[in-house]
Amino acid sequence: MRKTRLWIPAGCFVAATAMLLLAQPSNRHPGLYEATSTMTFQQSPFPAGMQMPANSPFGGGPHTSQVCVTQEMIDRYDGAPPQSRGDCRMSNMNRTANGMTADWTCTGQMDGSGKVTTSWTGDGTSNTKVHFTGTMHMGQRAMPVEWTMESTSVFKGADCGSVKPIPMPAQ
Repeated sequence: MRKTRLWIPAGCFVAATAMLLLAQPSNRHPGLYEATSTMTFQQSPFPAGMQMPANSPFGGGPHTSQVCVTQEMIDRYDGAPPQSRGDCRMSNMNRTANGMTADWTCTGQMDGSGKVTTSWTGDGTSNTKVHFTGTMHMGQRAMPVEWTMESTSVFKGADCGSVKPIPMPAQ
């Protein structure tokens, strides 16, 4: 059960980070992007005093990850494909010349909704904020959860090096 408590929010974190990369303008360049994110719980599902590992994406400090974006991803999704864990989906996406907003809805072990707001610049940098409120189901127990994630994504270069692209979802 303890692992479930850790993996549900971790899955949401991964999905939200992928949304950050998805929400880039269509003049994206294929290559390596670095996303630095900080997740803050306004209402934590974790027991009081529970220590998160230092490398945990929701441990209170910044978490940095690298993503390889291919031309196929740009052609199909304007960036990295949306990764969904725990049946979370984006809807009502509204793009502007320098940003985007969308709704974020999850069902299953984590039920709830949130809002995604992203702004970007022409140099390949973007800033994203995701705010989510819902309920996490752990067996017969349901725990309220509320979190905010703030991220910055930066284009690092055309060569992804050893970073492999994330799998493309089936069409």
